[in-house]
Amino acid sequence: MTDTNGRFTGMYKCRDRSLNIRDRILIMGILNVTPDSFSDGGLYTSPDEALYHATQMESEGADIIDVGGESTRPGAEPVSTSEELARVVPVIKAIRSRSDIVISVDTYKSEVAEAALAAGADIINDITGLQKDSAMADVIAKYGAGVIVMYNSRLEGGIENKPDCDVRKSALDFLTRSIELAHRAGISDDRIMTDPGIGFGTSRQQDLVLTSILDDIGFGGRYPVCYGASRKRIAKVLMQQSETQQNIDSVSIGLALAGAMAGASVVRVHEVRATDAALNGN
Repeated sequence: MTDTNGRFTGMYKCRDRSLNIRDRILIMGILNVTPDSFSDGGLYTSPDEALYHATQMESEGADIIDVGGESTRPGAEPVSTSEELARVVPVIKAIRSRSDIVISVDTYKSEVAEAALAAGADIINDITGLQKDSAMADVIAKYGAGVIVMYNSRLEGGIENKPDCDVRKSALDFLTRSIELAHRAGISDDRIMTDPGIGFGTSRQQDLVLTSILDDIGFGGRYPVCYGASRKRIAKVLMQQSETQQNIDSVSIGLALAGAMAGASVVRVHEVRATDAALNGN
């Protein structure tokens, strides 16, 4: 089912629950439990701090909490599996002990995904679109979890310096491979979400193109699209004033609105309350 913008409208399944994507744009609140993420690194590294922030985001209107234990900013150092597990699993357990909110985990490692799902997570948000860890799709299928497959041109060297690259074709070819991997593992369409991968090996102008083709990224409404541009470099294209935190957040909210208008069903954001008010009038 789709609306007039070609946006997916239906039920997205993750574990034993469903997210109703019919009447409103869903809000995914970002919870980075890392010391080095580009905008909020080091703020929520303890389980207590993370739980407080997750609870705050839920009270502000978040439908999903996205927990990340490894920074994905350009140039960030990768972390070991053991370190990522130590960061995310206690946080998932703490949130699950206090809340029934849907929990997503931002990881591309199947071992982390398995532990996260065992601890109570519902969705795996894989920035490599199931294409880096060959065991990832099977782990997700085993738990009946939801998956977000993201277009990531970094896996193929990036297209940021290739202005003549057909970004639409690159993204759709990549996501088609990801979806095929999901299907082979037994993950059904109603558990798959796509993501245009804003800022992952793409230029700011290419990010604008990706934003404009979210109906294609969702394969004509077949899949809900998760759009994450909050505090990313694309915002600087639209900045009219100095890059203060307030201005960046204002532009990020505007980008979330643009994403929703272009066909996104879920927006991944730092500022939950203001984004929810702008999108849904809450």
